Amino acid sequence: MTIGFSSRAVRSTCMLCAAGLLTLVPATAAARAGRPDPGPPGGAAAAAKSSPLYRSGTQVRPRPAAPRVPEVSALSWVVADAGTGDVLAANDAHRELPPASTLKTLFALTVLPALPGGIRHEVAPEDLAGIGPGSSLVGVVEGQTYRVSDLWNGVFLNSGNDAVHVLASLTGGWSATAARMQAEARALGARDTHVRSPDGYDAPGQVSSAYDLAVFGREGLRRPDFARYCAKVDAMFPDRDGGSYGIMNTNRLLTGADGVAPYPGLIGVKNGYTSNAGNTLIAAARRDGRTLVVTVMNPQEGGGHAVYEEARALLDWGFAAAGEVDPVGSLVPEDERPRQGPQAVPAAVTAAKPAEDSPGWPESGAIIGVAGLGAGVMALALRLKFVRDDGS
Repeated sequence: MTIGFSSRAVRSTCMLCAAGLLTLVPATAAARAGRPDPGPPGGAAAAAKSSPLYRSGTQVRPRPAAPRVPEVSALSWVVADAGTGDVLAANDAHRELPPASTLKTLFALTVLPALPGGIRHEVAPEDLAGIGPGSSLVGVVEGQTYRVSDLWNGVFLNSGNDAVHVLASLTGGWSATAARMQAEARALGARDTHVRSPDGYDAPGQVSSAYDLAVFGREGLRRPDFARYCAKVDAMFPDRDGGSYGIMNTNRLLTGADGVAPYPGLIGVKNGYTSNAGNTLIAAARRDGRTLVVTVMNPQEGGGHAVYEEARALLDWGFAAAGEVDPVGSLVPEDERPRQGPQAVPAAVTAAKPAEDSPGWPESGAIIGVAGLGAGVMALALRLKFVRDDGS
């Protein structure tokens, strides 16, 4: 649905609505999780370090009939049941490593709820400022008007840093988005992640872990919009002449591109690469009513496609090991575990698929919402007046 407001009016409305909503973050992130934001590591987090997942090397608790864990070369990896959150096996799960574009999963968890897919935005020069050299791009053009849903396709399929920059500009700017991502990570119990560049571009001090990435992947699959975007194989993206061109998901385990066999039952989530991070991947697959999430960080052997083949081996092992291993940990924060159950992920993953061009909230509702969010906008302005957007 398109409503005939001017692009300037719609852009202003989008920014006001998003800004008003995001004054509530990180408090709402913690509230949604049912607990206060735990803040920096310490207390319960320090106590959790007695978990086997904090030990070096491969951690697994096999029963007599369990299959042997495959030999893989990744510096860090995790295999977990996405429904229960049980970690079936892991290797250096909490080792802090650069995540590359897998960090876009945290960006999506943070920003997707604030930006209705049907809002249209005309890209301004400042929206594209500060994109790192060599970044992956989907082809966002200054002066072109895009639906937010188009930009999300650019983020999930093409890993477009240009699309991330535009979406971040609509929700308070680069540094503010990084701060909200940090709060979201903490609220989800992901304590190894330190956000410096929301698109995953290499930046000093920016790290995550195989454990945290598995947390982000699992949480994303519980949200129908995230699950829909990350499962897309291809989409059409607007061009400058009023037409469109095709884009394809760069997750070869999903698409089967470049000689990588697609994995049966794969449902996403996100791959990444930088020269510093190497190849990284969050992959989820569903088989016989069971969903697994696997993370693989920086394989040391086998070339650029090793990340997919190592994820394949770990997924195969995880499905074969059903009922034959005891968990070595959990992706679910301890104070949430009584509320979790095996239906937590499948309910979202198998939810009715929204229409491809579903606009989210109608733009007219967004206009009406501005009045109620005025106080939030003022609060955000006061909160962020001393935060300098470095555009890195």
